[in-house]
Amino acid sequence: MSDDISADITVTNVPTEGRFEISVGGKLAGLAEYVEETGHRTFVHTEIDDAFAGQGLAATLVRQALDATREDGLRIRATCPYVRKFLSKNSDWDDIVDDPEVQH
Repeated sequence: MSDDISADITVTNVPTEGRFEISVGGKLAGLAEYVEETGHRTFVHTEIDDAFAGQGLAATLVRQALDATREDGLRIRATCPYVRKFLSKNSDWDDIVDDPEVQH
């Protein structure tokens, strides 16, 4: 990802839609959908538009969504294959993940 692109990236939580959105230069590039239940945020689907593929946006989106989940005082569940794979490779959120298959 070039510095020019990363400077134009924003991740926003849109609770009314149940998703985090990632935009590049003001254009919606992808999303991470979730279901929020008492004490938990369950990530169910992540996608990046083909026009933005190969720029590392999915990882940026998921990382910021997981950080926001921690800041919101919620625990993480994941049924989304991408989020599950991301969590299995990154131990930063092990303390708030409720899925032993993705913890280290």
